[in-house]
Amino acid sequence: MSLANKGNSVKVHYTGKLKSGVVFDSSENREPLEFVLGDGNMIKGFDAAVHGMQVGEAKSVTIPSEEAYGGKRDDMMVDIPRAEVPADIKPEVGMDLTLQGPQGQPMPVKVVFVDEEKITLDANHPLAGEDLIFDITLVEIA
Repeated sequence: MSLANKGNSVKVHYTGKLKSGVVFDSSENREPLEFVLGDGNMIKGFDAAVHGMQVGEAKSVTIPSEEAYGGKRDDMMVDIPRAEVPADIKPEVGMDLTLQGPQGQPMPVKVVFVDEEKITLDANHPLAGEDLIFDITLVEIA
């Protein structure tokens, strides 16, 4: 039976959970996730977990944050003076907003602090700093 290797197009079903057991994503009730193994489009730890699997094999892996979305970075925390916040936005801690990035791309941020002088936005990936647990089943190697 063949094993999944770099360059193979593969299809997997997966469920991603935090250590607390909270599910953050799953392919359940959807088509399997299809990607090319080793092409850099998946987080490093997920890609490594699928490498060497055979069709029908299932496994559970814990991916440390360094091999997922990295640690939380202080340089991704941005203070905005309240005077620069548009009047139609009433920022509250926990609110999700979208800023425009340097090349015009949307950049999701979360409000993490608000006072009379400033608001602080966190532009880290929502899963940054988290170790992730994935239950993975290899469905197909193309």
